[in-house]
Amino acid sequence: MFANLSDLDLRLIRVFLAIVDAGGVSSAQATLNVGQSTISTQLATLETRLGYRLCERGRGGFALTSRGEQFVDACRTLLTAVDTFDSTARNVGKKLVGTLTLGIIGNTPVSANARISEAIARFRERDESVRFSVLVRSPGELEEMLLADRIQMAIGYFWHRVPSLDYAEIFSEDQLAYCARMHPLFAYSGRVTMQDADEHAWAWRSYPLPEAAALAPRNIGAVADNMEAVAMLVLSGKHLGYLPEHFAAPYVKDGLLAPLNAQTMRYRVAFQMVTRARATRRDIVDAFVDDMVSAHGISNA
Repeated sequence: MFANLSDLDLRLIRVFLAIVDAGGVSSAQATLNVGQSTISTQLATLETRLGYRLCERGRGGFALTSRGEQFVDACRTLLTAVDTFDSTARNVGKKLVGTLTLGIIGNTPVSANARISEAIARFRERDESVRFSVLVRSPGELEEMLLADRIQMAIGYFWHRVPSLDYAEIFSEDQLAYCARMHPLFAYSGRVTMQDADEHAWAWRSYPLPEAAALAPRNIGAVADNMEAVAMLVLSGKHLGYLPEHFAAPYVKDGLLAPLNAQTMRYRVAFQMVTRARATRRDIVDAFVDDMVSAHGISNA
């Protein structure tokens, strides 16, 4: 066990977390920019310092031991505290100090990203010394990370509500039904009826879509949890599917996709800014929420 925590120990802990986040020693090479043998040696050194094995690695793949799983949580807590202390010590006198981690879904509209950027610019005008960290994850992962306090704000589409979290709508996007150039309905784009579309296989989302309940097809031939996967299935010419209008626009311009019927086969989804409940939020988060509210022109969240 550690008798006295040293800079070496902190470096080894950071290496260990990089291995965990990458899913294995070999996968962590790109992140750490060192060879596999060096990473393996550092991991073994950490295990020797601790006196127990953190993970299994070999032909069976990478897997944390039960102690390793507990150690991961302890490491994240420690490094968060170290980073916060370091930032605070260097910026004594600043009103807002620390780290703010944002989690967003991929492929948000350009206009939405511009408003988030505007909020960041507003925040940077404050009396602050805050390090921003931005992660791109699926909605389910973002929610889990928010509940575990690994991120302080999530921006995306969330189809249910967790009582301990606060939700505020910041923008919406239109989803239209599309077919690919090789699909039989392509020649009838713009005039396809729901009855016509129901005769063909669809690619549908693997999570609930309350906004699209009335449009749910009878013939679902594939499911996916993100728009890139739906687009891949639709572009095969073997499935119909709903995609965000802004996301599909380049494919439509190139003649690869066409909307089935923009008037009847469409729905709108709301995107939320999500944080922990106001009573449990830090000052940094409250300040950034205010800047997001101002940038998006919404009521206070």
